[in-house]
Amino acid sequence: MRQKYVLVTGGAGYIGSHTVLELLQTGYKIVVMDNLSNSNLEALRRVEILAGRPVHFFKGDITSTADLERVFSQYAFWAVIHFAAIKAVGESAQIPLDYYHNNVTGSLNLMRVMNQFKVKNLVFSSSATVYGEPEIVPVNETARLGPVTNPYGRTKLFVEEMVRDLCKSDPEWNVCLLRFFNPVGAHVSGMIGEHPQGIPNNLLPYVIQVLQGRLPHVCIYGDDYDTPDGTGVRDYIHVSDLATGHVAALRKLEKRPGCVAYNLGTGTGYSVKQIVNAMEKATKKKIPYKVVDRRPGDVATCTADASLANRELGWSPIRSMDEMCQDMWRWTHLNPQGYDGPLKATAAAVAGDHKSS
Repeated sequence: MRQKYVLVTGGAGYIGSHTVLELLQTGYKIVVMDNLSNSNLEALRRVEILAGRPVHFFKGDITSTADLERVFSQYAFWAVIHFAAIKAVGESAQIPLDYYHNNVTGSLNLMRVMNQFKVKNLVFSSSATVYGEPEIVPVNETARLGPVTNPYGRTKLFVEEMVRDLCKSDPEWNVCLLRFFNPVGAHVSGMIGEHPQGIPNNLLPYVIQVLQGRLPHVCIYGDDYDTPDGTGVRDYIHVSDLATGHVAALRKLEKRPGCVAYNLGTGTGYSVKQIVNAMEKATKKKIPYKVVDRRPGDVATCTADASLANRELGWSPIRSMDEMCQDMWRWTHLNPQGYDGPLKATAAAVAGDHKSS
C-alpha cells in the first residue's frame, strides 16, 4: 500500500500539516491538495524540514471537479485523508450556504472522483459537533447523532450520512469517520502550529492573541451553564495526538474495516476558566477576561469516550493539558506573526532536539 500515494485534502492547514508530518515520519508518500484559503505553504516547507522528506503539493479546490480529476490523474492514490473544510461554528450561522457548498458539495465531488478513479479508502475528519447536545457525557459512538446546533456541525453530519449511504451501496468502500473534539497545541519543535486568519474563532488561539496584546481580553460566552464553574466544558486534545489518530485510522483501512466511526478525544473535560488558568501557568502572565452572553448553538459540556479508538486503532492520546499550553506558547514565542514572519533562530536548535512528534 505504501508504494502508492495518500492524498491529504486541506493538508496545509493546522491539523492537516501535523498529520502530514506524522504520515511522512511513518513512511507514507503524501500529496497535499489545498486551496490555501486558510492555510499556508510555509507550514508544508517546515514539515519537509522536520521529516527530512518531500511533500508533493497540488493547489486546488475540492469544489472543483476539474481540480480533483487533475490530481487523481497525476498520482496513483490508494487512500484519501479528507480535512478540507471551513470550520468556524459562529461564522457558519452567518454564511451557511458557503459552508454547505464548501464542506458538503466539496466532499460529494471528492467521493465522486474517488469512485471514478477506483480509490475507495477514505479517512474523513468529522467532528464531535455531530452529536449535538449529548444526552450522556462522555459521549460514545453509539450515541444519537443530532439534532446538530449549527450549520458547520450539520455539514459534518451530512457528509457522514453520505459516506454511510455510499458504503451500503458499494461494499468495496472502507471509511474511518474520525469525530474529533477540540484540537489545541502545536508541534513540540515550535516550527508548526495554528495560524488562524483574522480574529480566531477558537478559545486558545484567541487567548494567545490576548497575550500578544492584539486583543483586549478573552470573551467567555456565558458563565451560567450547568458546569462546576458555570463556563462551558470541552474535551481538548493535542493536535499531535490527533495526527497519530489519523495515522492509526489509515492503518485500519489496510484491514478493510467497512465504514466505522471513532471518537478522538482525551475523555477529560476542561472549562473555559480552567483553560485560561492553564495558559496563565504556562506563560506566567495574567490573562484578562470578560463574561458576555452565550453564543447560540453552544452546548454546556461535551467530552469523549474514546475507548473504541483505544481498542480498535491501538491509539491513545499521550499529551497533557500543560503540554498543550506549553507547546502552543512555544510556537507563539518562536513565531509571533505565525507563518507571516520569520521563525526565530532559536527554533532551529529546538527542532534539532525534537525530530519526532
